[in-house]
Amino acid sequence: MVSTPRLVIAAPASGSGKTTVATGLMAAFAARGLAVSPHKVGPDYIDPGYHSLATGRPGRNLDAYMCGTDLVAPLFAHGSAGCDLAVVEGVMGLYDGASGQGELASTAQVAKLLKAPVVLVVDASSQSRSVAALVHGFASWDPQVRIGGVILNKVASDRHEALLRDALDESGLPVLGVLRRAPQVATPSRHLGLVPVAERQGDAVDAVRAMGERVRAGCDLDALMALARTAPALPDEPWEPAYAPAQGPRPVVAVAGGAAFTFAYAEHTELLAAAGAEVVVFDPLRDEKLPVGTAGLVIGGGFPEMYAPELSANEPLRRAITELSLSGAPVAAECAGLLYLARELDGKPMCGVLDAEARMSERLTLGYRQAVAVSDSPLAAAGTRMRGHEFHRTVLEPGAGPVPAWGMHQPERRVEGYVQRGVHASYLHTHWAASPGVARRFVEHCRAR
Repeated sequence: MVSTPRLVIAAPASGSGKTTVATGLMAAFAARGLAVSPHKVGPDYIDPGYHSLATGRPGRNLDAYMCGTDLVAPLFAHGSAGCDLAVVEGVMGLYDGASGQGELASTAQVAKLLKAPVVLVVDASSQSRSVAALVHGFASWDPQVRIGGVILNKVASDRHEALLRDALDESGLPVLGVLRRAPQVATPSRHLGLVPVAERQGDAVDAVRAMGERVRAGCDLDALMALARTAPALPDEPWEPAYAPAQGPRPVVAVAGGAAFTFAYAEHTELLAAAGAEVVVFDPLRDEKLPVGTAGLVIGGGFPEMYAPELSANEPLRRAITELSLSGAPVAAECAGLLYLARELDGKPMCGVLDAEARMSERLTLGYRQAVAVSDSPLAAAGTRMRGHEFHRTVLEPGAGPVPAWGMHQPERRVEGYVQRGVHASYLHTHWAASPGVARRFVEHCRAR
């Protein structure tokens, strides 16, 4: 049974202040000495970085599309084990989910799967009495979604607050917090959302501290904790990455990190370690060599386009990665990793493992995907079906090699990515918890070298 007190922080629409409130709540409760488990609905990698900074624990994603509805509660139980409180930040608007698939992957669906009360964050900057109609509509839309209170954001003055509170008195939902306009707390954004924590360092620490102070001053933390404790116990067993690995040496799997490669799910390294790998993180911006004994390489997502000159200047590491790839070693590259393995990115030489060129584009590619492995690779056997997510503003030409990585079936049919020697490189982000055999297969190929 999972009995961790929990709250889902949602909003009527994107831009209402979910991240500020969720991160601020995490920081405020952590400052009280509570062990706070941070979670994010959907595939987003960036917000969990701020959550981790606020709580000192790994930020974890709950994605009902990529992992399936049956895995949401077990993954939550795994992440929140031993914690005093869990805070789950929603995605987009409360009822927005995978395009054309009803409530699938929406914040509302995750809240129902977790049987968690919802706190609705409302941008009140351009309304007064209408806020009651808005809140009433969201609270009554789906009777299975329990909205337990409202936090009003971007409130202009005492007078404005009084008008909002008077209107909401009629709704029957309590006001659990009021936050005034505070642009100094805003976090910088760019083409794919917020700037990741790893790129901001001290500024990110200051921003999270400011969010915590703002929420602590404007919200009723005791009432919010009381609401979190109304969540009933869940009958789900926690997800576990552990299984008995094959006997033999622990192969070193090098995982790219640092400011250029910040997109990673915590479960991936847990699965690699559980399969018997020794996981070693390295920074392609700083390290000129791969970790000693590297038998396999994982290069996830991030922002190589922001660091193309620096990545290109690190010629010793580029040569080492090229040599490892040419040797047939297992290499799994997603999105940023795909670009890094290309011949060049925005005119800057990269590793040259793939005969392709990458560049920035005006077009944003965004959305969930259904995919099937086209051929055998150290990551997946031919015919393996996985769900994933694309999120990039770059273009790779050609987009697929002689042996593609994936055949896509949603939203359109196409092939994508590269499989050559031991390399599996693609734009597609996947969540290995949904297919733990992927990590086991990858480590077994590393061990066999």
